[in-house]
Amino acid sequence: MKVFFVTKNEGKLREAKSILSDYSIEVEMLTVEKEEIQSYDLEKIALYALRHIDFRDAPFFVEDAGLFVEALNGFPGPYSSYIYKTIGGEGILKLLEGVDNRKAYFLSVVALRAPGLGDVVFKGKVNGIIANEMRGEKGFGFDPIFIPDGCEKTFAEMNIEEKSRYSHRGKALRKMGKWIVKNLE
Repeated sequence: MKVFFVTKNEGKLREAKSILSDYSIEVEMLTVEKEEIQSYDLEKIALYALRHIDFRDAPFFVEDAGLFVEALNGFPGPYSSYIYKTIGGEGILKLLEGVDNRKAYFLSVVALRAPGLGDVVFKGKVNGIIANEMRGEKGFGFDPIFIPDGCEKTFAEMNIEEKSRYSHRGKALRKMGKWIVKNLE
């Protein structure tokens, strides 16, 4: 079975390929423009993007994710991509200087268009803390500052398999993989 992932992020693509291969699902990048709306609701953002892509050849999905920092009232949340591009992980660490509450979570929303079955949404969440410094060279985005609960490593210190066991994206994609096996094969 093949599904297409609408993304330009090679890191997300590698993670999706690794996770979904466990379900014998092949993932191919679909590079079409995806329209993103401004909303505080990741599900609305993902579904809007999904519903404005004209592709009917096979199942395809989009993914939107955000880092929600408790001490920053959920910031950067759905604006994570923009905030990463502007101030990066170092900027988040600067905002948290002197702050004891380092609680945060990553949330991933995967929206799948399954021909004949409509649109389906899968969510994954991982709680953790923001590190005191950038750590690790692997991964992408805010991976060097996020330590999932139960771990001592940041996502950027983990290999792809280890990160996928804990990650928000891994949880959402595994839910989607199980759904595809049950409903599309």
